[in-house]
Amino acid sequence: MPSPYVRRRRLAGEIRKLRENRGLTTDDLARLVFHSRTKITRLENAQIRPDLTEIMNLLDALEITGDEYDRICKLAREASQKGWWDRYGVSMGPRQKLYADLEYNADSVRDYNQTLMPAVLQAPEFISALVELDACQGKLDYVPERMAEARIRRQRELLRSGGPTYETVLDECVIHRLGVPPQAMTAQLHHVIRVVSEEERITVRVLLHDARIQGAFLPMSSFCLYTFAEPGDAPLAVLETVTADVILTQRGEVARYTRIYDRLREAALSREDSIAFLEGVADRLAHQRGSGT
Repeated sequence: MPSPYVRRRRLAGEIRKLRENRGLTTDDLARLVFHSRTKITRLENAQIRPDLTEIMNLLDALEITGDEYDRICKLAREASQKGWWDRYGVSMGPRQKLYADLEYNADSVRDYNQTLMPAVLQAPEFISALVELDACQGKLDYVPERMAEARIRRQRELLRSGGPTYETVLDECVIHRLGVPPQAMTAQLHHVIRVVSEEERITVRVLLHDARIQGAFLPMSSFCLYTFAEPGDAPLAVLETVTADVILTQRGEVARYTRIYDRLREAALSREDSIAFLEGVADRLAHQRGSGT
């Protein structure tokens, strides 16, 4: 199944192009198909799941026929599909659903993490510790067990046969500054080491706290980069903020973050040295627990 979100982006561009080629405003198109201007705007910005019947009516109103009609209907059909992530409702949250959607049909996923361990590589003990941290912020709006189940399913999907290649640059500060119990961090490090050691297409590169990033300013947030196998599905970047994600699709913007990632990757430890580093930290944490310090 193609990524429904990526298909929504393509469908949004097609509808906008059809409207502009006919010299119509969003208000004009809304009146033509008896919808609100807001709905047309959200459709053209890929903010809603399309209804196939409504798309067919829109194409009829614009007098689209033949191969073009069939092609856009196919896009709309794929854009309206639901994935495994939709079954988890609010327990997964819109942000995790977006990532799961993009990962499902991606060719490659690359990310930089400066505040948290990658969700797709989190161990059950670590997830439980994160829930406790989240509870400190206020009442939880999800069922912890259901959220943990969804996150583990997301990891399983990433590791499935035919899944994307995945590489993360992990800032060292995440290991030392995140306020989870030492046993949870130890379990997390052992989990990452095991997954990376067993899966050649999964790579972790640790960015040490004293690593120097040459040729540019430091990144202001964590971010993810996605590429897709189908030529019509353009690469995109997702920037993380405290409350929401910023999705970049413009070629120049995505290219800029790709260059930032390349610099971070170059400054980080190699795959092998990163595994050795994580093993060393895990051993020290285990020793500290054993000695009671």
